[in-house]
Amino acid sequence: MRKLSAHYIFTGTGVVLNKGIIIVNEEGIVTKIIDTKGQFEEQSGVEFYSGAIVPGFVNAHCHLELSHLHSIFPEKTGLPGFLKNVVANRNHEEPIVLEAARKADFELWHNGIVAVGDISNTASTFALKSKSKIKYHTFIEVLGFSPLRAQRAFEWAEICLAEARSLGIPASIVPHAPYSISKELFALVSKSAEDNHSILSIHSQECSAEDDLYQTGDGELARHLTENLSMDISFFEPTGKNALESVIDWLPEQNKLLLVHNVCTVQKDIDLLRLVRDMGKTWFVLCPNSNLYIDKQLPDIALFSKNGLKICLGTDSLSSNWKLSILEEMKTIHRFFPEIHFGEMVTWATLNGAEALEMDSWAGSIEVGKKPGLNLITGLDLNSLQLLPQSKVKRLIN
Repeated sequence: MRKLSAHYIFTGTGVVLNKGIIIVNEEGIVTKIIDTKGQFEEQSGVEFYSGAIVPGFVNAHCHLELSHLHSIFPEKTGLPGFLKNVVANRNHEEPIVLEAARKADFELWHNGIVAVGDISNTASTFALKSKSKIKYHTFIEVLGFSPLRAQRAFEWAEICLAEARSLGIPASIVPHAPYSISKELFALVSKSAEDNHSILSIHSQECSAEDDLYQTGDGELARHLTENLSMDISFFEPTGKNALESVIDWLPEQNKLLLVHNVCTVQKDIDLLRLVRDMGKTWFVLCPNSNLYIDKQLPDIALFSKNGLKICLGTDSLSSNWKLSILEEMKTIHRFFPEIHFGEMVTWATLNGAEALEMDSWAGSIEVGKKPGLNLITGLDLNSLQLLPQSKVKRLIN
């Protein structure tokens, strides 16, 4: 049994304790929480830390199988340029892919992350994830902009899903992005989601070129499809609407949905989602460092906060980020949006992600009966509760 305390305890639920005490048993389960109301007195057996204790982090969006592409691509190429680089470089020998993924899994754990929503296009990392200390929900991602590819792409995803289930890995089949999925493939994914009551995830509004494709049939992503992928897209009929408007009705409203990136999302898109979806089942996953790496742009995070949206944080992959660290994502948000309170971000980084991935029965918040893992944030400005460049995370309880 351990008793832990710090200047502040952010529970992930919005409750903040000043010098509270958390008691955990040998298995890491929280057995008692004591609110000292700031009247902490040094006592035997209590470990007191300078900083803030928070639950283990939840990374709601990662691509473990792209870890071997770390530091290969130049920064600020824009999304079409990044996609071209992925297509040209992602295929490596499996031992190289798996060793990089193993190191990335350790990095995630070292950085206080206890759960991950991980994108997979193959089954290559499944065995690794089944044995990891981290709990993964695997999003088996399908791609296929041509209607002729829909059935074959979906059948491959079903093979991967069966493999995940055989290893005991929670998984679901999901679409990649509006610019890489045909209406026919969306229909197959949606039916699978409805039948299995599964969680959906989609890269959404990552760049303005998505809207160009759907509004006019032209633009940088259209040229990526025709030039880099040698695809005939003469079948495609533009909708005259933006990408989100064009595909949102193809995603079943009763299923949980993670919208990832949201760089170009504006108020009218949020208003549309409120009309067509249960916002209690809709999460906005932000990966700010990846957005800066690829395109030097950020979502309007203050707008999302103002609207009270359910926000999660992700790292994306090491092909488009410097580190796999949720704390680094939080530091970037604080740098560009200092008005957003640290406590609000803690909820984004913990409980919201756990709820989205259906892991909140054990993770995401410091509550009696849960085993969320405990992280210590040091280098925090304890007066303003602002993260600083030197802020670090240390895992206290696994």
